[in-house]
Amino acid sequence: MKILVINGPNMNMLGLREPEIYGNVTYAGLVDMIREEGDLLGVETGFYQSNHEGDLVDKIQEAYGTFDGIIINPAAYTHTSVAILDAVKSVGIPTVEVHVSDPDKRDEFRKISYIRQACIATVKGKGLPGYIEALHILKEYIESK
Repeated sequence: MKILVINGPNMNMLGLREPEIYGNVTYAGLVDMIREEGDLLGVETGFYQSNHEGDLVDKIQEAYGTFDGIIINPAAYTHTSVAILDAVKSVGIPTVEVHVSDPDKRDEFRKISYIRQACIATVKGKGLPGYIEALHILKEYIESK
């Protein structure tokens, strides 16, 4: 089983960006944490981060036929990108939306999630361990199909 973890804009700044919201763990630390859990579960993990919407769309499309599932944190694009939503819909790969914080408890505009309608689940407000929860959700979902 292969799962691709995609992170959107500013997630590369983990550890520096608003640590009161996102914590002190770096992006590399997040990747290590997910990779270790994937190894324990027997799941191969791939990772991609970009600050550019089109690059995220390209990576989702490239996942078709290669990955069994996607974990995505579109970050700010959650609230603006129909293109990312359409990409996930077009490839038909089971996808879980993840957010480190709970967008519903933040700015009003953050309560809108375009990607959510294409996802099998959403994990929000659980910090970086939310990615681990998403990994388990996807593995269970894929194995049940």
